Formats: sequence, structure tokens, C-alpha cells
Amino acid sequence: MGTDAKHERTAGSPAASVVHSLHERKETLATVESLTGGLLSAAIVEIAGVSGVFRGGLVVYATELKSELAGVPEDLLAERGPVDPDVAAALAEGGRRRCGADWGLATTGVAGPEPQDGKPVGLVYVAAAGPGGTEVRELYLDGGRDHIRSAAVIEALRLLAEQIHAAVQADEARSAGEADDADRAGAGQR
Repeated sequence: MGTDAKHERTAGSPAASVVHSLHERKETLATVESLTGGLLSAAIVEIAGVSGVFRGGLVVYATELKSELAGVPEDLLAERGPVDPDVAAALAEGGRRRCGADWGLATTGVAGPEPQDGKPVGLVYVAAAGPGGTEVRELYLDGGRDHIRSAAVIEALRLLAEQIHAAVQADEARSAGEADDADRAGAGQR
């Protein structure tokens, strides 16, 4: 894999980290890709043991396919175009729903060489949709087309890893709260 948004090599594999975390949680993942055109899915399926985690993905490069296959509202696409934070969120949510996955991960943006619909080269949105909601990250990536696309993959995986980590913490806090409630209830019965 290439370099991240800061042109730094990642320590370890972001895809392996995500796959391992999802495997531990017995959760699944689906992808919806525009500017990355399958690179995100390819990075994920390189990881051994991914078949129990990865449900599948959609490559919706053409704008109308974002609506037809991923369920992005047509009026949203008509009003804002495909490179938009709400479109990224809708892509992730649509992929999650369409593929029957616990998590959806999406990419959309402009890889160049020319701006698209008034959006500059390097403007990218990545989105992760999961049981607790959807998070979108706006990126301004520099460099050539190949770097923009590979950095978008790394940053999407980082976003998902952060969201999974937040879900783990929320689960642990919820479990601790339930244990405290049980302790208090047990103490009251003595």
C-alpha cells in the first residue's frame, strides 16, 4: 500500500487491524467506492481470514449508480454532486444496508487530473457507517492521482478503525455500568 494523507508509510496494515477487530467482534463489513474504484476492497481482501468479515462491495464510479445501486437520494446527487459529505455518508449507509453488513465504508472524491464539478483535485470524503451511526471525514490530499487514491484507502480504514474502537469503548462502558447496577441491586437485597 502507498502512503497516507501526510505522505507517511503506515505502521502495520490498516486493513489487517480492521479485519482483526471485526473478527473479534463477530461483525461484518461492506464497501462502496467511487474514486478508489475497488482499491479499498482489494486492500481488505488481501488479509487472510477476511471471508468471515467482508460481505462485499460496490464500485459506483458513475454518478447514477450511486443512486441506483447504493441508494443515495437522487435529489442529493442533483443538488450537490457526487463529491459531498452527505453523499459519502449515504454511500456508507447504503452499502451497509444493501450488503447486510454491520459496517459500511465509503469513498468519494476527486483524484484528478482535473477538478470535477467545481471541486478541487484532492478533495476526498471517506465515511464509516455502523451500529452507532455514521462518521464522515473530509480530506485534502495532494500529490498525483495514484497517491490520492491510495491515501484515501488508508484514511478510510483509519476512520473505520477509530469507529470500531469507539464502539468497543462504548460496549465496555455499558458493561461496566450494568455490572455496577447489578452490584447496587445485590447490595440492596441484603
